Amino acid sequence: MLPERRSERGTPLLEMRHIDKTFNRGSVSELKLFQDFHFSVAQGCFVCMIGSNGSGKTTLLNLLCGGEEPDSGEILLGGKNITRVPEHLRSRRIGRVFQDPALGTCPQLTILENLSLADHKGKRYGLSRGINRKTIDEYRSKLELLKLGLENQLDLPVASLSGGQRQALALLVCTMTPIDLLILDEHTAALDPSSSKNVMEMTLRFVREKHLTVLMVTHNLRFALAYGDRLVMMHHGRLVLDVCDGEKDALELRDLTARFNEISVEEVDNL
Repeated sequence: MLPERRSERGTPLLEMRHIDKTFNRGSVSELKLFQDFHFSVAQGCFVCMIGSNGSGKTTLLNLLCGGEEPDSGEILLGGKNITRVPEHLRSRRIGRVFQDPALGTCPQLTILENLSLADHKGKRYGLSRGINRKTIDEYRSKLELLKLGLENQLDLPVASLSGGQRQALALLVCTMTPIDLLILDEHTAALDPSSSKNVMEMTLRFVREKHLTVLMVTHNLRFALAYGDRLVMMHHGRLVLDVCDGEKDALELRDLTARFNEISVEEVDNL
């Protein structure tokens, strides 16, 4: 039998309090997804989130990033209430890498132009040159960290890169300026196994070097077990599993699949 819930230690960076969210209210397809939902992430924690389709993972991320608003409740980041802060302002503090490699960068622009845009995020634009020899050398140094040879292809349009290369670049772009929280939205799901492994290795290196707080949603149960220091499972807008530290390390793949099977059986019994 798996442990159901364990409180995370440390100072909360992110807090979701008393969140309610209903879709299609008043219609025959009304769905009450979150009801008095609570969730927090401690400063410096790497959280892996799993759950079946419709469990609430994507909605949770959209609530955090500002794409959706809760019906009630509040969201705090670093102790500040961001519940009604617009999405574009939240992006200065929350970085998000999407499942689709096309969404994290501007495909019609070059690698150099993408890096320059990311470098100036949240800054005022003046009449000085946005790109000079010094910044180009800095960008080359950052690209060398990816170990993909992109540092010698700065003028290459991003649209011509492979999915793995684009996700690696999106990860770099997302973390070029300081952020409070990095959200990884199934960022390896569209990649082949080799590219997925490479992107995850880069992810772990960036997280460690930049001391990032991370919330990673994934369908890859092996990644959920191998990475991060806390694992949560969602089902119908609830946390049905929440383990960290030694409890997480003790889990095996069969434990997670057994938990998914338990949930499936419970749903059949309730029909």
